[in-house]
Order: sequence, then structure tokens, then C-alpha cells
Amino acid sequence: MPRTTLLRQLLQQRHLTTHEAFATQYERAAARLAELDRDPRLASLQVSPRQFDRWYGGELLTLPRPDACRVLEHMLGRPVSELFSTAYDGDSAHDRDEESSTGQQATSTPPPREGDENPLDIVTRTRQLTASNADDATLAFLDSSLEGIASRYERDGPYVLRPQARQVRQLAHTLLDGRQPPRTRRELFRVAARASGLLGYMAVNTGDFALSEAYCTEARDLSREIGDLDTDLWACGTLSFGLYYAGRYEEADACAAAAVERAPHHAQCIRLLANGRARALAKSDDRRAVEQAIGQALLLSDLHGVPVGLTSCISFEPYGRARTLANAVTSHVALRNTAQVMRDAEHIDDLVEHSTSSWSRSLVRLDVATALLQQRTPDIDHAMALGREALRLCGDTPISSVYQRSRDLHEQTGPWRDHPAVRDYGDEFRTWSSQPAALAMASSAS
Repeated sequence: MPRTTLLRQLLQQRHLTTHEAFATQYERAAARLAELDRDPRLASLQVSPRQFDRWYGGELLTLPRPDACRVLEHMLGRPVSELFSTAYDGDSAHDRDEESSTGQQATSTPPPREGDENPLDIVTRTRQLTASNADDATLAFLDSSLEGIASRYERDGPYVLRPQARQVRQLAHTLLDGRQPPRTRRELFRVAARASGLLGYMAVNTGDFALSEAYCTEARDLSREIGDLDTDLWACGTLSFGLYYAGRYEEADACAAAAVERAPHHAQCIRLLANGRARALAKSDDRRAVEQAIGQALLLSDLHGVPVGLTSCISFEPYGRARTLANAVTSHVALRNTAQVMRDAEHIDDLVEHSTSSWSRSLVRLDVATALLQQRTPDIDHAMALGREALRLCGDTPISSVYQRSRDLHEQTGPWRDHPAVRDYGDEFRTWSSQPAALAMASSAS
């Protein structure tokens, strides 16, 4: 005889005792659950006649597959551990009422002894705890998407890649609303944190500093939740980066300094010291502190054996030596250390010129152009030629750092406004900065 399960009883009460009737309701429940859980795979689930016969007859050694269990629970409102367990007379209010009115006792298999657990319940709970809506292939896809965004960033820029980064972040958040074992959940937190971090960096480049701060704070908090120090420190570096370009120099230094203090020998501290501390300290003319920060960054570069070349600006990897020196150049420009600017710029010139980053080539040119105007005998023609090259290198993909430095260079040419080279640079700067993206940065800066 078929085993009388709670599933069988519920299907009898709902007149779903044929495969056709049951399958219709099951497929509707699957479609509803797919929409509620944002899991489109569920919408295609079906039940074969053989499956229905086994479920209805209680002929199960193990529970159905996890997705099928989810649909059954949604459809019938009871855990599968109960649906496939033997139904006793006292299992429902209706049965209890009948028993009290007739005085009849259950004649089916006696209930388990007090304190015993149903083996099927144990299997069910284990499967629930280890079930996941994100398999290894999904995690690998998300990871490779982030790597692709970072590798293409200096070629395609924030406006092209921002939608893809948003999609990765949204998918990670959607999956986190579901169920995963700890290993998978930790990886989803890491993906979500890094996607937010990339979006925070892009927001700095587009001049949206409030949005950047929100994204970076999310990246930092998510990475701390799982103890991912590497991403945590990177997010702090990007938060400091945004504060710097927002003109909040003391906060930028404090943010980077607090992160360095937490892990002073970590490779991410190279960026925190060179990009975060040194440049912000230079704005307050603290020469000694700037030299200490740059020196410490270079010592850590030697300690960790970082690449000599110009690493990607948005990479989660440690800063390469050339990028650290490029940040040192910017710091020395603020301190008006003209000779040091020229030495460092010459040292990295070949590496910068052979890099794929037009932004980095543009920024170094603008720093050197500013230093040429700061000299005892300004080289106006050379400075303005470098300024025009910088604008052309950046072209139609302006970012806030290039906008700010090209604007600052233009403002410093005031004493020589009648010089032909200065007028040429001014005309080119006004044309370049009339792009919609540059206008938005100007509005944000004001």
C-alpha cells in the first residue's frame, strides 16, 4: 500500500490527485516563485508522471532536488520534511477534531518515540543548510566580469563600463538575498564589495563625489564583514582618493592614515601612502610628512617586489613603482619642488609613454607643465605645448583629475595671458572643457 504522507493528504484535500491537475498547479507555483526570488530557472520546472506517482505514493528514499523542494514548499505552505513524512491522525486540526468527536485512535504506524528524530528530517535540514542559489560557475562569471572591467578601464573609461559594474553589483546583491553555504556567501560578499569599489572609483572620475563616498563606504563595510583586508584597504584608498578630489584634504589624509595604521606593512599601503597621504599632505605644505610618506611607500614597494611599470589605476593589485612615483610628482608640484618634479618625471617618462593609459600620460604632462611655470625662469612655450598634448590625449573621455589639473594650469597662466602659447592653450582648454562630461565636472567642483 502507498504510504500516507502529509503531501498525499493535502493533494487529496485540494483535488490534485491526478498528474494533469497537480502539474498545472505546480508549474504556476514555480512561475510565481521564480518571479518572487528573481530566479528564472524555477519557471521552467516541470513534474513528469513518474515523479508525481512517486511523490503521491510516498515512494521516496531521498528528498526531491532542492529546486523542486522550494516549489513544493511555496505551493503547499509546509516544509518538505513534513510533506514527505508519514501523516498521523493528529497532524492537522481537521484530524484532531474528528478524533475528539469519534474517540477513534490512529491505526497507522505508531509515531516516533519521544526524543527521536525522523531520518528524513535530518536529511532535509542538511540539504537546506547546504543549498545554494549560486554555483561555482556563477561565482567564476562574476569574478571574471570584475577582472574584465578593471583590465578595460583605462581604454574604455567610466561611462562605458559603469553599466556593467552596476549589473555585477546588482546580481551579487540579488543572490545574497537567497541562501548559500558560508564559503559561497563569503565569495558573494567579496564580489559585491569589489563591484561597489569599482563604482566608487568611477564616480570619482566622473566628478560625483557624494556617490563615490557611498559606494566606497559600502565596499569597506562589506569587506570588513568577511575579514577581507585586501579589499578593505583598497576601498579606504579609493575613499581617500575621492575626498582628495573633492578638496577635503585633511579628511583624505586622515582616512588613508587610519587604514595604514591598521596594517602598516600591507602591500595596499603603498597606494594609501603615495596616493592618499602624500598628495593630501602636500596641499597643507607639510614637506617633511610628504617625504616620509613617499619614502615609506617606496620601501614597501621594495619589500613586496611590486612591478616596475605603470599598473592600472583601478586595479586591486598593489601599486607598481612607476605609479607611486607619478603620485610623488603630483605631491612635489603642490610643494613647488620643481627640480624633484623634473627628476621623477624623467625617471618614469619611458614607462609612462609606453603604458596603455592616456590619462596617466595626460596627468604627468600637466604636472610637468605646471612645474615649468613654477621655475625661476618659466618655460611658457614648453609648458603650454605639454598642456595641449594632455588635452588631446584625454580627448573625449575626460576624467575629474585631468579636468582639475588642466583648469589649474590655465589659472596659473594669468601673468602671461597675452603670450601666444597661453592664448592657444586657453582656446583649446575652453573647447575641451565644453564637453557635457567636463561641464558636469565643472558644476560639481563649483
